[in-house]
Amino acid sequence: MAKFRDRTEDFKDAVQRVALSLDYNESKMAAILASFIMHKPRQRSPFTKAALKTLESIGALEQFLLKHRKDYVDLHRTTEQERDSIEHEVTVFIKACQEQIDVLKTSINDEEATAKGWLAIRSDKSNADTIAHKHGVVLILSERLHSVTSKFDQMRAIRFQDAINRATPRRKLKTLSSSNSMEISNTKKLEPRITNTSEVREFDEVRPEPIRVQEQLLDDETRALQVELTSLLDAVQETETKMVEMSALNHLMSTHVLQQAKQIELLYEQAVEATTNVELGNKELSQAIQRNSSSRTFLLLFLFVLTFSILFLDWYS
Repeated sequence: MAKFRDRTEDFKDAVQRVALSLDYNESKMAAILASFIMHKPRQRSPFTKAALKTLESIGALEQFLLKHRKDYVDLHRTTEQERDSIEHEVTVFIKACQEQIDVLKTSINDEEATAKGWLAIRSDKSNADTIAHKHGVVLILSERLHSVTSKFDQMRAIRFQDAINRATPRRKLKTLSSSNSMEISNTKKLEPRITNTSEVREFDEVRPEPIRVQEQLLDDETRALQVELTSLLDAVQETETKMVEMSALNHLMSTHVLQQAKQIELLYEQAVEATTNVELGNKELSQAIQRNSSSRTFLLLFLFVLTFSILFLDWYS
């Protein structure tokens, strides 16, 4: 096998001579060579900048949740007002990130609508690949935001469960304390009666009958009021527990409804696009039927003229 001579140095000399003939000095040539080695960063598109900004916002939200997780979950670290403020800030952050994702979706839909040509068919395949890539970016951002919101839902569920656990023992303790107080009052009422039976008997013999009846009625009414207040307290505590549970279920339901609303909107857009495609297909079918009828008429006319020409030639010959 023949050996080839290395002509790299000769090529460099030729390029340098041509550059000098075109008024390129050493500094310009060095800058050009440096640009070949160190490429300039490509200018990012507005969609890429917005997507990176959204990703940074979601990351900041996740860091905020990790930072304030103990403050939000632990009941002894912060007060209810501070936990409510943390929840409000997280909700505002989530809404802002969701709005940014919606803006990205809108820009993709607008670009997709402008990229479609005649009969709603994309003419440029590279543009179609770019739009598909942007759809994937939006999907990744949505999944990342959903994972962060699911973590916050878990934190909120822990808070609601703690509130339920705090409300249930309090109700039991109040019920036990009320029953104990009633027992103590009854024992205190019975003790002087046992110790001072002789005095009570003498006083009963002296006290008239209507006063004893009135006192008995007052005691019965007092006991009935105590029982009624205890039952009302139990009902209030049970209602409080149910309200906390309903608030937790309402939040979970709102999250699922939001996801279903997005799916329904996507299905609606696909249904509208399918309807448009069906209408265009019907138009094309009607045009094809018209072309078929016109071509059939032309074919019959051609056959008629051809037959007449053959007969005329036969008669003429």
